[in-house]
Amino acid sequence: MVITKARAQDTIETCITKGIHRETIRSVKGAMPDPIHLYDLADLFKLFGDSTRLGILWALSEAEMCVCDLCALLKMKQPAVSHQLKNLKQTRVVKSRRDGKVIYYSLDDDHIRKLLNLGMEHILET
Repeated sequence: MVITKARAQDTIETCITKGIHRETIRSVKGAMPDPIHLYDLADLFKLFGDSTRLGILWALSEAEMCVCDLCALLKMKQPAVSHQLKNLKQTRVVKSRRDGKVIYYSLDDDHIRKLLNLGMEHILET
């Protein structure tokens, strides 16, 4: 492998030979998800790209909450929280249940909690 300098602060790694490692490609290709699943995964990760949604998800990873509780906790207005909850519910990240006139929200499953915890663990590494 040869390293060439594009700018003083950037380096680009390139292969000396243009050889292809067919066995590696074959092995990795067999392990690659369907492109549709990669698209869906990208959409899921986009949900984690907004600190408001992350705040809502983190709160719901701790307890089932109604919109009013989330608004008070996050110091946000109800329309903004409701909008984010709608998006999270449409993507099956959050679920709801009604108790009389109150709708409570929670994470759809434990996978979301695990993703949040793994992400936090990663950024707190030193």
